[in-house]
Amino acid sequence: MEAVYFAGGCLWGVQAFIKTLPGVKFTEAGRANGTSHTLEGAYDGYAECVKTGFDPTVVTIRELMGYLFEIIDSYSLNKQGQDVGEKYRTGLYSEKPEHLKEAKAFLGERNDYELIVVEVLPLTNYVRSAEEHQDRLARCPNDYCHIPEKILSRYK
Repeated sequence: MEAVYFAGGCLWGVQAFIKTLPGVKFTEAGRANGTSHTLEGAYDGYAECVKTGFDPTVVTIRELMGYLFEIIDSYSLNKQGQDVGEKYRTGLYSEKPEHLKEAKAFLGERNDYELIVVEVLPLTNYVRSAEEHQDRLARCPNDYCHIPEKILSRYK
């Protein structure tokens, strides 16, 4: 089991989508690469993210990146759907250099590479989101989500 952290705008939809993917064993809503180690206080530069535990013998980082690109606008900086702001940026974060190398290779092989604004960075900090944000769409299916239902349920 390995872990990687995906940012794709509002984490509610990202978590709902990622948990349906082949090889994904667990997900957790959180905040990546902020400066604080708590949920309290002013915005500290974090990106809303989903901690994703996966089996690398079933799914690769490149495949996971492909799935991420199904649910994001990879050209949109700090905005996904109606959600606007730095915390809604897109990216992949990991503590493993090989994950970052694979993700960068995925991006570099795309014809639209120069237009993509998806971050690929080392994970420097992670804070688990409050319980109310964990599996939010499963509990509150009528809440706003920038990912269309057709895509959310594609791999169920």
